[in-house]
Amino acid sequence: MSEIRYETPKTTEAAVVLLMAASGPAKILSGGTDLLIQMRSGAQQPGLLVDVKHIAEMTSITLENDSYRIGAAVPCMKLVEDKGFAKTWPGVIDGVNLIGSIQVRGRATVGGNLCNAGPAADSVPAMIAAGAIATIAGPAGRREVPVEQIATGPGKTSLAKGELVVSFTFPKRAVRSGDAYLRFTPRTEMDIAVVGVGINLTVDDQGVCTHARVCLGAVAERALLVQQAADALIGTTLDAKAMEKLAAAASAAARPIDDKRGTKEFRIKVSGVLARRAAQIALDRAMGKN
Repeated sequence: MSEIRYETPKTTEAAVVLLMAASGPAKILSGGTDLLIQMRSGAQQPGLLVDVKHIAEMTSITLENDSYRIGAAVPCMKLVEDKGFAKTWPGVIDGVNLIGSIQVRGRATVGGNLCNAGPAADSVPAMIAAGAIATIAGPAGRREVPVEQIATGPGKTSLAKGELVVSFTFPKRAVRSGDAYLRFTPRTEMDIAVVGVGINLTVDDQGVCTHARVCLGAVAERALLVQQAADALIGTTLDAKAMEKLAAAASAAARPIDDKRGTKEFRIKVSGVLARRAAQIALDRAMGKN
């Protein structure tokens, strides 16, 4: 392996300067649970590593006007152990809790899980369903982008040279809201999702759904926000007919590949099954049942 330059900037702006000045491949080091493995295998050979764990805004959790701002380099376990966030967004915690082992979660970050751009990333469908907004810093300043616009394909993102994700903002939670994330894997834990589904919804005092977001993971080149699936729920009490339409819309949106973990047909079918189950959990949480 060739020589690697290692930098630990204390501000986001300093990190941007380093990334822009790099003459060769440069990578952000957050948790490193994906990157270091890729470097060892030779899949990544950066000439510069920019360690962002010393940047305060990227490693903090703050509550601002009932909206949570989560630094992109916050370790997963720190997020899981934040009681306020976990109570407000249990579906996001569902996804975060499925990232590797507890040892991995002690290092891994949701920012890394997103920017690694793996189609089966567990935290991503839940964050997209939540409507999380990413704050991106770069040479032109800062911009805000919905999380669903970051990954563009396996290992690829929409970030330009010199840009990095700084934090995620989760919107103020409406009353009677709930979210959930479910995945299917051949093993019970420490496996890659064959299918993942994140659902976030709100109901009125009559139990009618007024807002919904549905996101599928591991069934396309990136996580998919499926409006047709959300439309199947909005205006209903999530009765059997609505759940059938939800399942059909989720299955119709899935465009998986065949691989050793599952066939296309299997993944398409499971997409609908998991969507229905996740919607029921989200509804129960919205109604205060769990």
